[in-house]
Amino acid sequence: MIIKKSLILLLLMLPLVANTNNLTLKQAIKILKKNNLELKISKFNEQMRAYETAEAKSHNYGKADISLTGMRSNDAGNVFGFKLQSREATFGDFGFAEFNSQNPNILNVQPSALNYPDAQNYYQTKLSYMLPLYTGGKLAEYGRITKSMERMSQYDTQKILNAKIFQTKKAFYDISLIENYIYNLSKMIKNIRHLENIIGNMKKEGYAQEIDKLEVQARLAEAQSMYNQASLNKDLAYQFLSFLLNVEVQSIHKVSEMAPMPRVNFDALESNNLDIQKAKLGVEITQMAVGVEEANYLPTVGAFGEYASADNTLWNEFTDKDSYTVGVQVKWNLFNGGADEANLEKAKVNRLKVQNQLLLAKSGVALQVKKLETEILSKNADVKSYKKQLRFAKKVYENYSARYKEGIASITDVLIKQSKELEILLKLLSVKNTRNTKIFELNSILNIGGK
Repeated sequence: MIIKKSLILLLLMLPLVANTNNLTLKQAIKILKKNNLELKISKFNEQMRAYETAEAKSHNYGKADISLTGMRSNDAGNVFGFKLQSREATFGDFGFAEFNSQNPNILNVQPSALNYPDAQNYYQTKLSYMLPLYTGGKLAEYGRITKSMERMSQYDTQKILNAKIFQTKKAFYDISLIENYIYNLSKMIKNIRHLENIIGNMKKEGYAQEIDKLEVQARLAEAQSMYNQASLNKDLAYQFLSFLLNVEVQSIHKVSEMAPMPRVNFDALESNNLDIQKAKLGVEITQMAVGVEEANYLPTVGAFGEYASADNTLWNEFTDKDSYTVGVQVKWNLFNGGADEANLEKAKVNRLKVQNQLLLAKSGVALQVKKLETEILSKNADVKSYKKQLRFAKKVYENYSARYKEGIASITDVLIKQSKELEILLKLLSVKNTRNTKIFELNSILNIGGK
């Protein structure tokens, strides 16, 4: 049976392990939703909030207790009380047996049976139930508050999910950009080595100098160092992606270097943005908190009932010696030094504060969206510009490389032009990275991170 369960578990895990090679972004997000540890912790918080909601709701149904008491005492008051509750009291317990008709001062007699009774056993089984009938709306408001806090925890989980999707997408696009950079560096290293061979051949024929060869070798060492650094950055990006997904990622399916621009609908922004939704819920909660404080000015009504049976022997003649008590209690606080008024005013001020925070969230989110849109459009223009500059820089490098072969350009000129090409390539990849980051940030604000 254990082996069978282990095989089933292994089969369930196989798709995740298999997908870590040539992993697609869609697969990664699916694994993220299932495996990410921060998401799991946040979902545990959701479950705890749900239990708090259930606990708050339970107060509406009252409370039932059953108790079993066992005692033995020779205290006069206790013994007499035990006998009364057990319905076993007799006139003899009052000391009537000690009255002497020849003694005219009967009232002065101190009955030994009453004052010095024998020790008595006492066992009582009691079922009690208390039910709140009216609390001025306090219990209802508490229930609504805990339910709203449960919803707030769900918003928090969604925010964490959006943030993790943001990081996952960025990791995919970063890896793709780094691989592009590594690919171009490989081509440059290949060109430098080709140039090194040309210099070697030209030196044999007396057309190149030793300094040319040393300069190219220095440039080659620099390019190889940059290549090694880029490879380390790629490994680091894979380690971060593996951390996010809580599973080792071997390779990914490359994505486009330019993330798609989302469509912004300002009319739907208010209903989609999580910060605004949390602020709205906060306003609702503060309104409920005002209701809780207002309930302190109203009476509370509760009902209670008890059913019990007592005897000197456990559960002896239970129904013959049973008893019941029912009642209703009304409690109304008339004065507590002004604390209720202070707490009510404090709740009202807090409500006003949160209402203004909602207005700030609405205007702030709208401004942030417009700012990101403008920055993304600016980066789009930069990408177009750097692409043109890169095409030109490549042509210039090729031109100077041909000139060097013809002896009309120095090796320094050739390497300078190659450095310029690499510089523009780095700027292009950097702009693409910045643009993608802003798009993922915009997706999170619009709450479309997982779409």
